[in-house]
Amino acid sequence: MNINHLIAIVKKKLENKIVMENIKIEDKSFLHTKHKGNDKKKFHLKVLINSKELSKMSRIQSTKKIYKILDKELKNNIHSIQILIT
Repeated sequence: MNINHLIAIVKKKLENKIVMENIKIEDKSFLHTKHKGNDKKKFHLKVLINSKELSKMSRIQSTKKIYKILDKELKNNIHSIQILIT
């Protein structure tokens, strides 16, 4: 899977399950290319979500919700995900 396809899938899944005003997803894989054990088939994402729904939850609750939605992608295509909620 290429990064653009992965970003499109992640964005669609999150938009379908979370009420949000805005979402931005960035590929940060380039920051990790020299790390030991780097897998070129897995990506590092930064997800910025503007959501009143998630803002009302605790950090742990909102993260669990996102991880549940992205379970398949986290297991198969995402090595690391940074989540910022506003």
